[in-house]
Amino acid sequence: MQVSDVNRTVADRLHSAAVHLLRRLRRHDEAMGLTPARASALSIMVFGGPVTLGALARAEQVAAPTITRLIVGMERDGLVRREDDDRDGRVVWLHATPRGARLLHEGRRRRVAALAADLGALTASERATLAEAAEIIERVLSRERKDSKGRKGSKERKGSKERKGSKERKEREAATRSAGSRL
Repeated sequence: MQVSDVNRTVADRLHSAAVHLLRRLRRHDEAMGLTPARASALSIMVFGGPVTLGALARAEQVAAPTITRLIVGMERDGLVRREDDDRDGRVVWLHATPRGARLLHEGRRRRVAALAADLGALTASERATLAEAAEIIERVLSRERKDSKGRKGSKERKGSKERKGSKERKEREAATRSAGSRL
């Protein structure tokens, strides 16, 4: 599909606005006392549910040793706990602890409050336009998630498997890939 100049310009503006918006809201994250990497990984578990190390590494787009080091520190600080899979001893599930979940929910509440205050300065018509734009962006992102749902990583294609009959766990892992956006 050929991308028009108009699409490219809109995409460039949306990209720039998203980056600036996230930077602005990130200022409120300091109160959580988490690094951006920890906040991102924890958000996947809090808003997406339990996840394996491998799925978390893929979602965060880092190597397994990197995510392992991050999780070890988060475990030490009481933000994450591990749970062995009762059906497959090779699989370990990562869960946010109540403390980790509380930190993330408080952080999200601060971000949303800050953004809501900014939106309060807009006209009703401008807020309605932003609401429509948000719906469109969510629809585009939803389509992307649906398109990638059937794809598997190269290791999975080569035959490694976590557990037979793990449909619900695979669905949870797929959900975690998109959960990072909810931070």
